[in-house]
Amino acid sequence: MSEEMVIFTRTYDFISWLLPITQNFPRSQRFLVTQRLQGAVLNFQELLIEANAERGAARAEKLRFADVELRKVRLYLRLSQKWDWIKEGQYHHASAMVVEIGRLLGGWKKVS
Repeated sequence: MSEEMVIFTRTYDFISWLLPITQNFPRSQRFLVTQRLQGAVLNFQELLIEANAERGAARAEKLRFADVELRKVRLYLRLSQKWDWIKEGQYHHASAMVVEIGRLLGGWKKVS
């Protein structure tokens, strides 16, 4: 299995795990932080799909944009943990998943 395919699987698993958890975030934040976190992770997945359909400079650009979205996900996860919207164990689990996805993204960027 190529590294590109592994990143799709890991990202799908992360989204499947994360989105239900965000439903427990405070109602007052649903249209601010929650929506941005959900949007960033979904944008990341979409950019991977778009990058996979491209070649050369267009693929590299999509992967750079994906990296930016992943950075946003990291920020919103840190804020969620700081504000006690996710438990410590959930934060560590999410962080480990994001680290692996970031490593896979970095590998894909190098070969593109």
